[in-house]
Amino acid sequence: MRFRLTAVAVSALLAVSVAGCATSEQNQRAGTGALIGGGVGALAGQALGRDTKSTIVGAAGGALLGAAVGTATTPRGQDQNLCRYQRRDGSIYTAPCEGSGGGYGGGY
Repeated sequence: MRFRLTAVAVSALLAVSVAGCATSEQNQRAGTGALIGGGVGALAGQALGRDTKSTIVGAAGGALLGAAVGTATTPRGQDQNLCRYQRRDGSIYTAPCEGSGGGYGGGY
């Protein structure tokens, strides 16, 4: 029992430390999904198999599934800030913002 508790605590600490280093929203969602999925998988593995091997397999499977779901559910286009720019001929286009919003011909 003590070994299992130690293994779960170390796994949770490792998952939290890795999730804390994530920089993009997609990485944060993947880390959070892995943490939640690993916890749920460990509980399900223990409830179904009632042994350490089942708990570890459940935790690993849940972490993988949780990371995949967290990555897949990240909204697209939220990672970069787009600005509107106007060319010299008057046409307007969008592109990633440069510095404080300036660009070719100024931003809106």
